[in-house]
Amino acid sequence: MSTFLLEIVTPERKVYAEEADMIVVKGVAGELGILPNHIPLVTPLKIAPVKIKKGNSTELIAVNGGFMEVRKDKVVILAESAELPADIDVERARSAKERAEKRLGGSKQDELDFRRAEMALQRALNRLDVAGK
Repeated sequence: MSTFLLEIVTPERKVYAEEADMIVVKGVAGELGILPNHIPLVTPLKIAPVKIKKGNSTELIAVNGGFMEVRKDKVVILAESAELPADIDVERARSAKERAEKRLGGSKQDELDFRRAEMALQRALNRLDVAGK
């Protein structure tokens, strides 16, 4: 079976660079499965885990938004931030989740504060989801 190179890059560093059989991501238009020799594609990504299939194993990486570029033999995810399960500080993610929920539950808010709290909650839930699997 053929594979392709998957690179996940943030502004700070290259988080991941390995061969994969298939990946599953959540784009803004829905879930996408990418196999080797996929047609070229560029799409924005939602805050969600990236599922990487290699042989009989599956890995998850918490990706917090960004873009994915698919080429014939390579997929590059340019993420705002991304974390491997071993790098996730679960307590910090739980604290961020609680803070975001409190801000969302508060009364008077402008739309920008509400959107920031909503994004923070999505990032925290994404990190907890990946760390828990």
